[in-house]
Amino acid sequence: MRRYLKLEEQMKFGIYYSYWEQEWSADCLKYVEKVAKLGFDIIEIAAHHLNGFSQAHRDEIARAARDNGITITAGLGPSPRRNLSSADPAIRKAGRAFFEETLTNLAKLDIRVIGGALHSYWPIDYSKPVDKTGDRARGLEGISRLADFAADLDIDLCLEVLNRFENHVLNTADEGVAFVREVGKPNVKVMLDTFHMNIEEDSFGKAIRTAGPLLGHFHTGENNRRVPGKGRLPWHGIGTALREIGYSGAVVMEPFVKMGGGVGSDIKVWRDLSDNADEAEMDEASRQALAFSRYVLG
Repeated sequence: MRRYLKLEEQMKFGIYYSYWEQEWSADCLKYVEKVAKLGFDIIEIAAHHLNGFSQAHRDEIARAARDNGITITAGLGPSPRRNLSSADPAIRKAGRAFFEETLTNLAKLDIRVIGGALHSYWPIDYSKPVDKTGDRARGLEGISRLADFAADLDIDLCLEVLNRFENHVLNTADEGVAFVREVGKPNVKVMLDTFHMNIEEDSFGKAIRTAGPLLGHFHTGENNRRVPGKGRLPWHGIGTALREIGYSGAVVMEPFVKMGGGVGSDIKVWRDLSDNADEAEMDEASRQALAFSRYVLG
C-alpha cells in the first residue's frame, strides 16, 4: 500500500489539447487554464507549428502554465519533408534543422519531454515503397546524432511505438526497446500508447514490463480512441504493470472523438465518437476520465 501511495504522488496526468480541436495548428494557450481547472497536471501540445509562434506568444503560454501549475509536454509527427530516416540526404538535413529549431523553442517553454515518431515521419504514406531496414538504420543515426543536442537543453526524446497502419519502423515494445538501446543515450526513451498497443501487443503488461526503466512517456486512449474508461481496455492490468516497473513519468490521455479538419483526417475519425457532445460535455467526459485514470493507474 505504501508503494501505491508513493507512485500516486509521483505520477502526473495530462491530456492532449487536440481532444478539443480539429487542427494541429490550433492555439494551445486557451487550454492551459482549462486543463488546470479540470484537475490535470499536464497539457500536451503539438510541436508542429510552435516555431511559427512569436516569442511573445510562447512567453505567454509559458507564463500561463506557471500561473496555473501546469507542466507542458510536446508531441510531434514529423512531416515527410522533415524525416530523419529519409533516403534523401537533403530531407534528413532539413529534418535536423527543424528539430534543432523546435527543441530550442520547446526549452524556452520549459518543455522537457517530446514524444512521437521522431525517428521517422507520420502518418506514413504506404502508397510509396517501404524500406523498413533502411529507414530504421537512418532513423537510428539521426536520433543518435540529435540526442546530445536535446540533452544540452535537458529534453528527453521519447520514440513512440506505433501501430502498423501509421508507421512501420517501431511497432512493438520489443522493437522500441531494441532501438533505444542501440542509441544508448540516457535522454532517448521509449514511448508507449495504449491505443497502438491494443493493435500490436500480445499483452499490455508484458509490453510495459519490457520497456521497464526505458519507458519515458505514456499515452492512454481506448481501443476506439475515446477517453479512458469508455472502451474495453484492461486498465487495472495496465496500472498494475506501470506500478511494477515503478513508472513515475507522465500519463497523457490522447482521445480523438470528433470528425473534421487535419486532426480528424490524420487520425481517421469518420464518425462522431463523442455522442454529439458539446464542449462542456467533452470537458466533463475528460474530468471523469481523469478521475478514472488516477484510480486505476496511479
